[in-house]
Amino acid sequence: MNHGAKSIRPFIGAKNFEISRSFYRDLGFEETVLESNFSVFKTAEIAFYLQDYYDKSWIENTMIFLEVDNVERYYSELLALNLPEKFEGVKLTPIKYLDWGSECFLHDPSGVLWHFGKFKQ
Repeated sequence: MNHGAKSIRPFIGAKNFEISRSFYRDLGFEETVLESNFSVFKTAEIAFYLQDYYDKSWIENTMIFLEVDNVERYYSELLALNLPEKFEGVKLTPIKYLDWGSECFLHDPSGVLWHFGKFKQ
């Protein structure tokens, strides 16, 4: 099957939509407001939708893996943003080195877990 895919855009929810919008802008994503309760956030060729909808069991089981070119640099930049100090509920977990590669973790203000990682070549 030839999918002809160009992108994949997950939908994530927000406990407090305005706080989550601010968090993702601080994280360096560019926001395009689509509706008063719905935005798309982009960087380069990747994007995701943020919606003003919260279901605790769904949000706290949402994980997104973003492959980066350099986990150490990315983690250092995350530290410099001081996101846990700016946003309640945000947690930054240091880099873990694993058999397949390395990654660090960031929980957003709603509980969505982001994995920022690099695969071994």
